[in-house]
Amino acid sequence: MASVKAIAEKFFAKFGAMPHVYRAPGRVNLIGEHTDYNDGFVMPAAIGFYCWVAIARGLVRKLAIISEEFPDGREVDLTSGQIGPSRTWSDYPVGVAVELEKAGFRLNGGNLWIHGEVPIGAGLSSSAAIEVATALALASESGYAIDRVQLALICQRAENEFVGMRSGIMDQFVSLHGRAGHALMLDCRSLEFELVSIPESVKLVICNTGVRHQLTGGEYNRRRAECEEAVRSLQKALPEIRALRDVSLQQLESNRGLVSEMPYKRALHVVTENARVLDSVEALRNGDLRRFAENMAASHRSLRDLFEVSCAELDLMVELANEQEGVYGARMTGGGFGGATINLVDANHAQRFATKIAEAYQEKTGIAAQVYVCEPVDGASRVE
Repeated sequence: MASVKAIAEKFFAKFGAMPHVYRAPGRVNLIGEHTDYNDGFVMPAAIGFYCWVAIARGLVRKLAIISEEFPDGREVDLTSGQIGPSRTWSDYPVGVAVELEKAGFRLNGGNLWIHGEVPIGAGLSSSAAIEVATALALASESGYAIDRVQLALICQRAENEFVGMRSGIMDQFVSLHGRAGHALMLDCRSLEFELVSIPESVKLVICNTGVRHQLTGGEYNRRRAECEEAVRSLQKALPEIRALRDVSLQQLESNRGLVSEMPYKRALHVVTENARVLDSVEALRNGDLRRFAENMAASHRSLRDLFEVSCAELDLMVELANEQEGVYGARMTGGGFGGATINLVDANHAQRFATKIAEAYQEKTGIAAQVYVCEPVDGASRVE
């Protein structure tokens, strides 16, 4: 875990100035997968892996961006109208700067030093953490206190339009609005949200399979297109619907003949997953962890069989989790095609669970899994 002092010292060694330091957390999604870009419901929590951004203002409207993790930094002139993607990690912070300027926020130039702790490729939203930390740093150092909902939307546009990843609003939103000890139930259409308390008696245990997923422009975008195709087909009978969020299970089944096989499967997942999120909120309110766990299991099956974004390693990790003492529920989390599982585990068994599942997974696959015992944390902030 980085410290403000260590980051400031590295920044000073590179740029010869003392910076202000900002950080934004990654997230884990407890339930509600691939529902966000369908205007649906999600239940993520911010977790204590951060992207840190150290920044010091410059005298001209140029940005110099470097990272401890990646060799290819970038310099951009904010007065230029020709800033485009480079197809490297720097597209995330540069895209944020571009979208802030488009939204009417005239940014000061400066030097940015970025350090990421969120495991890359694990489905824990390292990209949103970079975007949010950068946006908060650039806005604050340019004299703007931007509403956090607006800031989340700007970060989403950076990922959608500059990077080319057609993700929903969930990741950026929870990175800005997370609260310690709570998950966040978000309506991805209205952007209304409710903080839902996570019992102190459980821990969130994340198991990274070590299988790297690459979502930009590929299968993720294809799943979104299939959902949109399902909506267009259903609108022939249900002209009032705007997204799969508006479709009930009864309506989907009644109009099954209008939708071709693959879009139907994607729609069935989204419609039932939205219902699981809403039911899971009630389960947590009532302290019914068994009911919540049943929804997690059903979510994983649906993501595996209907949305087809799981893989052998994720399925194995869920199977192994369900064999361990103290586990309530397990499922894949994130966009899929690799990445991590989220496990709800009794706090008294969490460390032993982490040890045992890592051993079992390595024995089965030969892969050394990274397992993290987590608690929900607060959202992005400047760190003194």
